[in-house]
Amino acid sequence: MTVEILDRAILADVKQPPMRNLAAPAAGVLGRIGNLETRLARNNSEIDAAQAVRYKVFVEEMKAQIPQAADRRKRDADAWDLVCDHLLVLDTAIDGDPEDQIVGTYRLLRQDVAENTGGFYSASEFRVDSLLKRHPAKRFMELGRSCVLPQYRTKRTVELLWQGNWAYALKYGVDAMFGCGSFPGTVPEEHALALSFLHHNALVGADWDVSARPELFRTMDLMPSEAINMRKALAALPPLIKGYMRLGAMVGNGAVVDHAFRTTDVLIVLPITSISGRYLNYYGADAGRFAAQVS
Repeated sequence: MTVEILDRAILADVKQPPMRNLAAPAAGVLGRIGNLETRLARNNSEIDAAQAVRYKVFVEEMKAQIPQAADRRKRDADAWDLVCDHLLVLDTAIDGDPEDQIVGTYRLLRQDVAENTGGFYSASEFRVDSLLKRHPAKRFMELGRSCVLPQYRTKRTVELLWQGNWAYALKYGVDAMFGCGSFPGTVPEEHALALSFLHHNALVGADWDVSARPELFRTMDLMPSEAINMRKALAALPPLIKGYMRLGAMVGNGAVVDHAFRTTDVLIVLPITSISGRYLNYYGADAGRFAAQVS
């Protein structure tokens, strides 16, 4: 299947994006739709609140297993939180402090920061080192720990998260983004349709080749391409992964089962040059001025 056909198929499955509020952004705000806005966490209290949202989603909802100390605090937290930037989605209609308004979050880690600290989180599952070595002149950014509270899992929330990522990437001259995309559960075969669809239609090309670590590798090629119903496969994709595919992302070779978080992970790879032109145009109207808000 060509990229053009895949793009048309995904777009046919998605309604027209909502109109965005293009009023001048408040200081630090990277995007706004209605009462929702996205920006970076400004202090430790907001990072703590983001960790609380992650706990509600990953532990209370998805039954992830985390260290006892973090569980007692009801926070999903690890060492990467100290070096990452934290992108937030806030519902400004909620009364209270900003910490009370956080309804979604994303963790952003630039390559220069990763190289000077503990490396990339996803390197524990995928061979990202080989990808980085193949592109020594490019600047990479890892996206991780994405989660949104159940009542806010809408297209506009996903769109805001992407707009924040895009403004951040522009600010720091990022050439490519990558990160784990997750399916619920630890049995890849339960997602045979969606995983096979990704394997046959969105697998990384030679220049961007990256695969799961050999000792963790689980095949995504679970169904022949001729047996795949594209409509059903698209419907079976988690919203975040579908959103990435819509932008022009690829997936690495092989899945990994994360037993602690009870997920089946694939590696999403999104070179900036691969982003569909229609989305560059859509965000381009105000991406530059929002990027200027990144501090």
